[in-house]
Amino acid sequence: MTPRLKIAIIGYGKMGREIEKQAIEAGHTIEAIVDCPQDWKKLGNEVQVAIEFSTPTAAPENILRCFDAGIPVVCGTTAWHNQLPQIMEECNSRGQTLLYASNFSLGVNIFFEINKRLADLTARFGGYVPAITEIHHTQKIDSPSGTAIVLANQLIESHPEYNGWQLGDGGTDNGKISIHALRVDKTPGTHEVLWSGNADDIEIKHIAHNRSAFAQGALLAANWVHNKKGVFTMKDILNL
Repeated sequence: MTPRLKIAIIGYGKMGREIEKQAIEAGHTIEAIVDCPQDWKKLGNEVQVAIEFSTPTAAPENILRCFDAGIPVVCGTTAWHNQLPQIMEECNSRGQTLLYASNFSLGVNIFFEINKRLADLTARFGGYVPAITEIHHTQKIDSPSGTAIVLANQLIESHPEYNGWQLGDGGTDNGKISIHALRVDKTPGTHEVLWSGNADDIEIKHIAHNRSAFAQGALLAANWVHNKKGVFTMKDILNL
């Protein structure tokens, strides 16, 4: 039986509201919602786990404040991972808990595994040039998405001829993988990886129909992590 948790939601945008809705439907209790500095005083000892979906500039400080309170953190905010080494060191040295992911959707994490396998095969046989396209709603702050960056890094790990990624066309001319980031109103998220060859193309795609899959994954992560210590990702939950 899935335990019923006492949850704090850090960041109360569209994802925060979706998590709140699904958490209540699942029988969890929302003990606090933190959406401005004054809200931190709402965080009490009864909170068992915090789910953080805020902004890239706010996320690292939010995580550290949860560490200060001894609260495990599930973080879905992206575009702050340049500070991840310092946050991981803080987490481990202080005996705290962090589970972070660029995408909590089960489907996207399966997509990551397919992407890695396809990258390995194209590296082995050659003859294909990659490009990534991601499409999100107009309110998404970071560009490209964290998911697109993960996809690109997986390709780079398999292909020695690529040493990075860049936004826009022309990346493969200088060893970069091209990422096209489009913003379209009311689009939860689409990611495509296209391998173009002289004789044919290979394309894989993930389309999110709404935010529910991301919230489901975040709540799955909260249930999995709340009694653990250390730094984790979705790979740990899914045994990937």
